[in-house]
Amino acid sequence: MPPIRPIHARAAALCRRQMLQIGYSGALGLGLANMGAGVGQTARAAESGEPLFGKAKSVIFIFLTGAPSHQDMWDLKPDAPAEVRGEFRPIDTVAPGVQIGPHLPRMALVADKFAIVRSMTHSLPSHEHATHFVLTGVNQTPPGSTHMASRSDWPCYSATMQALRPREDGVPSGVMLPTYIHNGYGFSGQTGGFMGSQYDPWHVTKDPNAANFNIDELTLLQDLNEQRVQSRRSLLTVLDDQHRHLQLPSASQSLSRSMEKAHQLLGAAGRFRDVFDMNKEPAEVRDRYGRHSFGQSLLLARRLVEAGMPIIQANMGTMNNWDTHGNNFGQLKNRLLPPFDQGLSALLSDLEERGLLEQTLVVAVGEFGRTPQINPDAGRDHWSGVFSAVFAGAGVQGGQVIGASDDQAAYPATRGWYPADMGATIFTALGIDPESTMVDRLGRPHRVSMGEVIAPLFS
Repeated sequence: MPPIRPIHARAAALCRRQMLQIGYSGALGLGLANMGAGVGQTARAAESGEPLFGKAKSVIFIFLTGAPSHQDMWDLKPDAPAEVRGEFRPIDTVAPGVQIGPHLPRMALVADKFAIVRSMTHSLPSHEHATHFVLTGVNQTPPGSTHMASRSDWPCYSATMQALRPREDGVPSGVMLPTYIHNGYGFSGQTGGFMGSQYDPWHVTKDPNAANFNIDELTLLQDLNEQRVQSRRSLLTVLDDQHRHLQLPSASQSLSRSMEKAHQLLGAAGRFRDVFDMNKEPAEVRDRYGRHSFGQSLLLARRLVEAGMPIIQANMGTMNNWDTHGNNFGQLKNRLLPPFDQGLSALLSDLEERGLLEQTLVVAVGEFGRTPQINPDAGRDHWSGVFSAVFAGAGVQGGQVIGASDDQAAYPATRGWYPADMGATIFTALGIDPESTMVDRLGRPHRVSMGEVIAPLFS
């Protein structure tokens, strides 16, 4: 098979089909982000009232843990050699010139609602590090962090949101569901990281598709009513005042913060208890999303958007769910793509029908892509040279493709977009300038994002 070209020669010539799909300015790597705009464009957008800045009230971040095969879903190469293109052939969508994989028929019917970025890239094809990049919007790990979760990690999106826009109702700025990635110790990028545990998102680690789905944190113990809770809270306040007077160690202060957070959450329980009651949704709506964990997680995400939750992350799989080293095509068409296709297409249509899509940014992405070559086990291995991401809502212009990969789906053939650029795009859509500063628990300042907005998404 043809060798994969080195990175210095990766800007391949584009065929006519690619030019039609990405548009002439996209093929040349132009657009607002490449015309001297830079990160500073965010503040200018805020001043000028451009629709990009602050368009989103919520973000639904759909994380395909394990890294899906971009060249079998969003970036097929029908003219490549058989050992590269594989067994799938692209299908047309409702968006003129845009083709996607054959096992995404429902997404093909709503392609006018989303845009595909085909030139995402970064440098580390390991699940742990790449997950850290994508779930936080950074291009390199911060000092002191490792391949697993620690308090040296960069904070996840909702933690940064919480730091810059603290909520007063005791509810975190983010919810992750329906699982914690790698329950044993945890992949990096799922917590408040160096900002501290008080900025951690709310991890809902139960399946919304289960018949007995409920949230224990929102349920009082038997014989414990709200009056008794308030009485206990008053007693704890008195004890806490005594601790401060006696200048006891900071550990007690940390416990006090945790207790206060728990009480505030219980105070908001009445409002959020109904949000998590999936039985309040009509049966036909639940069927539309699919009676599986992924579909019901996205339905719950929509309910959380309606309740005003800023950031919702829905993980498709507990860990490395899309890691198709063997039987890639069989796993995609039989296990992975049907629930993904059903759930995501239903979410986009439902948000639009309810008038929520214009104020909700939806992002679907894995931590990297898969190798161009098919291995002897009919699988594809880790590959971070190029991969794809899908964006919708909050001003994203649907029905288009941003960027392109080379003829083997190995490297960007146009401008490459990095996790930090995705992070800058998310924060900008939420009305947060990426140049803003957050101060960690040790008093150190950190710039929110070093990336550039993926401006062609909105142009």
